[in-house]
Amino acid sequence: MKTMGRIITIAICVTLMLYANAFCAELKIGAGAAATENILKPIKDHFEKATGIKLQIISSGPKIALEDLQKGAIHAAAGGLTFEEWLNLMKKEGAEVKDPSKLHQVVIGKDKIIVLLHKDNPVNALSKEQLKLIFTGKAQNWKEVGGKDSPIIVVWGKLTPGTNTLFIKNILDGQPVTKDVLEATTAEDIKHNVASNPEAIGIGPIAILDGSVKSPSTPEVSRQILLLTVGKPSTEVQKLIDYINGEGKKYIK
Repeated sequence: MKTMGRIITIAICVTLMLYANAFCAELKIGAGAAATENILKPIKDHFEKATGIKLQIISSGPKIALEDLQKGAIHAAAGGLTFEEWLNLMKKEGAEVKDPSKLHQVVIGKDKIIVLLHKDNPVNALSKEQLKLIFTGKAQNWKEVGGKDSPIIVVWGKLTPGTNTLFIKNILDGQPVTKDVLEATTAEDIKHNVASNPEAIGIGPIAILDGSVKSPSTPEVSRQILLLTVGKPSTEVQKLIDYINGEGKKYIK
């Protein structure tokens, strides 16, 4: 009986240890604005509760995220770019991926890029031509595009290259953004700067839209959101992917 009791005790201890290890597992994901705001933030608490895996979101932008992934500092990288666009971005930034074949890619969502205005800005619609004038610096006063007689402040993010690249390609037709910008970092920082400046305009993923800013009617710009891993996803990363494609859908914006 004593032997049986010991076996039961050991079994309980092993079970508790396994449970504790599972609960303490941590998943580190480096991400750009689209993945952070549209997918990872909305599901974070629900995913952790459902799986016992702690989800750490590192909103570093796609370049740093992919660099960290290749260093082994994170488990996966997520961004609002196609695989080709991501590789081109890395090459442009002097961080070319030497062997792209080692990277495994999974589409985890789609994002719509929107224009952000201060909530008191009377402008409710902007055409592609008007946006080109604003973001290239050719229009410098809101009265030129149907607004008040006040200077336009373009807010531009340093850590949102996926968003920036797609907007420049589809709206600005490849023309460079004006150099006279109010520099921000993440999508949240862009939103904060727009909300704090009545003359400001910026861009970001649709998920960041809330009562602090408004979004005028503009031509639609959308993109896919990719998740990259080195080789096939680990067990924890696969659980994240499965959650995003399953129960997580109802939380994704």
